[in-house]
Amino acid sequence: MTAPLRLWDISAPVHAGSPVFPGDTPYSQQWCATIGPGCPVNVSAITLSPHVGTHADAPLHYAPEGQTIGQVDLTPFLGPCRVIHAIGRGPLVTWEHIAHAMNDTLPPRVLVRTYPAMPVDRWDPQLAAYAPATVERLAAMGVKLIGIDTASIDPADSKTLDSHQRIRHLDLRVLENLVLDDVPEGDYELIALPLKLASADASPVRAVLRELPR
Repeated sequence: MTAPLRLWDISAPVHAGSPVFPGDTPYSQQWCATIGPGCPVNVSAITLSPHVGTHADAPLHYAPEGQTIGQVDLTPFLGPCRVIHAIGRGPLVTWEHIAHAMNDTLPPRVLVRTYPAMPVDRWDPQLAAYAPATVERLAAMGVKLIGIDTASIDPADSKTLDSHQRIRHLDLRVLENLVLDDVPEGDYELIALPLKLASADASPVRAVLRELPR
């Protein structure tokens, strides 16, 4: 009998203490109904930015005429990917930080780990980001989705969002706030589908890596 393929849950927990970009809407939850006499179910209502926790940006996030997350093609969010370690190499992940993991079989999805341990409980104003030239070079190699274990592919204080503008121009997709602490470098299957939010600029995802068949 074949053993099941191993899964890595690379999603950040979402709760009232989840860090958010300064000024963004934090997660909150209230109970609308609770199990008791005359009520057979618990029902809650939640309020949050779609950028809380592990999430996928839509082109609308960085381009006024961009697609909403409910309109984007799901293909980039599902399939072979490569996890690359560039731990402590900020503030920008340059090509030299990830070149050791490049070869002719690079999958169309690349996730970069920059933290020894991703800070799921606090905002990090010194987060590492992608250098725009790195984004361009990955796209030239056929990459369609990039991901990172920080809150943004641009520096937290950036007003020009150069790497976001590169992915807009190159039609790439992006995942942010991944938790890659326990994931060795290597190739996996990525499963990180956004919700079909018809008018939103982003969506939370439950991002998972699955071991590839041997």
